[in-house]
Amino acid sequence: MQAHTTTGDYRESTKATVRLVLWTLAWTATLALAKFGPGLLWDPQLPVASWAAVAVNLAVGIGWIVAFTRFLQRVDELQRKVMQEALAISLGAGWVGGFAYVVADTAGLITYDVNTAVLPALLGVVFLIAFAAGMIRYR
Repeated sequence: MQAHTTTGDYRESTKATVRLVLWTLAWTATLALAKFGPGLLWDPQLPVASWAAVAVNLAVGIGWIVAFTRFLQRVDELQRKVMQEALAISLGAGWVGGFAYVVADTAGLITYDVNTAVLPALLGVVFLIAFAAGMIRYR
């Protein structure tokens, strides 16, 4: 299977990748602003500023989703297949692991609170491993 059939396809894929990177950086920056802005940049007693930061983060997050969808449409079929499989594994791990945690916590089996940042970090690691495994499997 050929990765890109024309120079135009390569350019479109590259543009989509650059846009995705820029949207990812923007979303990360707005997430950091919403998380750390109260107390560092504005008074935590100003909920309007915090709500505005959350709203901007949500809006940029929607832009990121659109950019990611366009990215998937522009990459070649093999990359799309590997990416979709990695995403499916990550989603499954999140659902299964997340609900297992909720059930174990409800049953009193977990004696400590888990930081909410653990789930996205764990899903990121699962995604990277699944993506790498897919690239190795299909090369």
